[in-house]
Amino acid sequence: MRSYAEIHAIAAARHGGDEALESRLTRPLPPSDLAQIPEDRWLAAFCRTIFAAGLNWTVVEKKWDGIEAAFRGFDVNACAMMDDVWLDALLADTRVIRSGAKITAVRDNAVLFQDLRPQGGAPAVFADWPSTDFAGLLDLLKSRGARLGGNTAAYALRSLGRDSYILSGDVTARLIAEGVIDKPASSKSARRAVQAAFNIWMDQSGRSLTEISRTLAFSI
Repeated sequence: MRSYAEIHAIAAARHGGDEALESRLTRPLPPSDLAQIPEDRWLAAFCRTIFAAGLNWTVVEKKWDGIEAAFRGFDVNACAMMDDVWLDALLADTRVIRSGAKITAVRDNAVLFQDLRPQGGAPAVFADWPSTDFAGLLDLLKSRGARLGGNTAAYALRSLGRDSYILSGDVTARLIAEGVIDKPASSKSARRAVQAAFNIWMDQSGRSLTEISRTLAFSI
């Protein structure tokens, strides 16, 4: 497995040098800032990514104001109490993406957020979860949330500034090239191997998961 410095050099050579590469490396927000983001914005971010799955992002972007209104601003308590009457109304509401599975995922993920309140609430849990176990956070969201497998949760977390890696096609290609995995990381053992590699690169570079993930993507 190459060092982070070696992979960084490959990425820089492909994208116009160190300065050009650095300008494209997103930095995460500090945990103290993340913890201040209201839980309805976290729920909205997850649901935005869920609704966009399998669609062109522009479709969701154009409808987003209507989706926000239809789901009552993604108020966690309201969404968790979604009954059949509201569900039927949403299925007939042209403002939203009318997928029953995606709509009920809003309710189910709101329930997860309620369940996280004894641990300090979803914002604190997401903010304080150690980057060295980001795979564990993704596992929690996949197992206890709804439609949050694959890269869905990672994209949502990244969108609000949470330190993260996203196993996109390019990142996966670099991980395969480095011998970390031999195919897309669908198993728990493969995801742990990915986390271990990122931890090594964090130790080597002092950089965040987000920066390393972006560097890996740019190296392909």
